[in-house]
Amino acid sequence: MASRSRIFIVDDHPLVREWLSALLQGQPEFEVCGQAADAAAALAAMAAAPPDVAIVDLALKGESGLNLVKELRARHPGTAILVFSMYDEAYYAERALRAGARGYVSKGESTGRIVEAVRQVRSGGVFASPELLARLAARAVGRGGVGPAEAVTSLSDREIEVFRRLGQGQTTRRIATELALSIKTVQAFCARIKEKLSLASGAEMVREAVRWVESEGREPPVPSPLRPARKQP
Repeated sequence: MASRSRIFIVDDHPLVREWLSALLQGQPEFEVCGQAADAAAALAAMAAAPPDVAIVDLALKGESGLNLVKELRARHPGTAILVFSMYDEAYYAERALRAGARGYVSKGESTGRIVEAVRQVRSGGVFASPELLARLAARAVGRGGVGPAEAVTSLSDREIEVFRRLGQGQTTRRIATELALSIKTVQAFCARIKEKLSLASGAEMVREAVRWVESEGREPPVPSPLRPARKQP
């Protein structure tokens, strides 16, 4: 019998970790070898024995999951990374793939799709929704549209993290503290955001950030870990 693929889960919600672990342990080819709530704990746990697949949330407390994806890619190139996130695919999936992930799956997906995503990246493939693949193909041949969504996607990883936190009501001082940056650096990011989104003032930038978070950043319900996961064929 072939050995089971080792899966490591990184998510700051215990309920999500427990549910996802139960789902994957119910598959004959998977073994959940560890869990972590933040990047530091994940990197420490994976240092001695890198897993076959790392499932990473983007919304980790006080840090960006995209940075963890980049760090894991650099340290453990043999580990396939799957991003499992509440954030809108339109804004984050392509960033995750550029950072080194092999797939992006929403927390609102069915259990079957989640298992399919893990299998796909474990086998060396790339997992993404048909809509995302179509957008990437259209962009590659020069048919991508230009509009508000494309303007936000023009932001760098750090800029979109600052933009998201502004939309959540955080001050520049708090953003600086949580991201371990100087206030001047955060202000510089804000200036670039205003320029890229063609916004006239800081107040307009905050309004747009709030509108964006409200429309694209809602978290879907967390599946109940009490419901037994059905094995996939």
